[in-house]
Amino acid sequence: MDRRQFIQYSTSAAAMLAMPIHWTQAKPRPDVEKWRGFNLLNYFSHWGPFPFREEEFKWIRDWGFNYIRIPLSYWCWTKPGEYYKTDERIMADLDKCVEWGQKYNLHVSLNLHRAPGYCINKPEEPQNIFRDKEALEGCAYQWRMLAKRYRHVSHKDLSMNLLNEVSGCNEEQYDHVARRLIREIREENPKRLILLDGLDVGSRPLMTVTDVPRIAQCGRGYQPMLISHYAASWVYGEGPMYFPADKLAWPLEADGRKYDRDFLLQTLKDTWKPWTDKGGLLFVGEFGAHNQTPHHIALSWLTDLLSVFKELGIGWALWNMSGSFGIMDSGRKDVEYEDFHGHKLDRKMLDILQRYG
Repeated sequence: MDRRQFIQYSTSAAAMLAMPIHWTQAKPRPDVEKWRGFNLLNYFSHWGPFPFREEEFKWIRDWGFNYIRIPLSYWCWTKPGEYYKTDERIMADLDKCVEWGQKYNLHVSLNLHRAPGYCINKPEEPQNIFRDKEALEGCAYQWRMLAKRYRHVSHKDLSMNLLNEVSGCNEEQYDHVARRLIREIREENPKRLILLDGLDVGSRPLMTVTDVPRIAQCGRGYQPMLISHYAASWVYGEGPMYFPADKLAWPLEADGRKYDRDFLLQTLKDTWKPWTDKGGLLFVGEFGAHNQTPHHIALSWLTDLLSVFKELGIGWALWNMSGSFGIMDSGRKDVEYEDFHGHKLDRKMLDILQRYG
């Protein structure tokens, strides 16, 4: 479908797009709460997209996990502002990712981490999807393209995560964008499971979509940021970057309050209660601790956090598998790594993930 065909489709569907959706939650419910796995960052950034490697899918399966989230930058297959082009070489590699997910019984969730008109990371998009119609049309085209490409892949094997860590908009604006993108995907596969990251960087639910079937909302597991993002160079202000190292601990006392397992439990329950009380599905699409957090503190915090996920019946995906938050090649200075097929494996962190998997 080229740009002209897409605009013709969009015009003919205008009346439908303006109508509210009056659906009820589908049954049986998707097994979102059973998902356990990792974010794979091969196409997370246009600066260095890396082809997927089949052995990593096998390792994830062999470790006992069943899910992978794939954050994507559309700049990997096109250019900023060029919403209606694709590089077939890149798309062919994404095809392999979906195929290997099926081969190794891993549910694959595609996420437009950088979408036309929105990305939480710098550099900013040329347009804003919540204000500029052209950006929304471009994002709708991209999701339509992906939905059509994988329309024959079972909803049990593939889901679609619309945007990453939505911020800078209100509920009405997000609702408008989400419903438009959902309709594009569902035109190709009405059963496709769709994930919506919560508002304010995944910190609270979007409550206007309780009528939409076969969706789940995604939160984050980064609280408190003093633990998860300690000394992270991209986090500015007086918090994680400059917190005194000798006061860092888990449980943690800071800002006149105590952060412990009860804090993690109550924060997650209270934040998402309006959504889950209505039968809404919840998934934690990202969590983890940056490699500057001392290893023993990170492991203690992860143990409590994962036990909370298990108690509440919430599925999860670690950010990331390989990298500064992950179990492999994380660049920590205080870990005795295990050699694993030429990679440095953090066995202690993996053991904790498996214990709560």
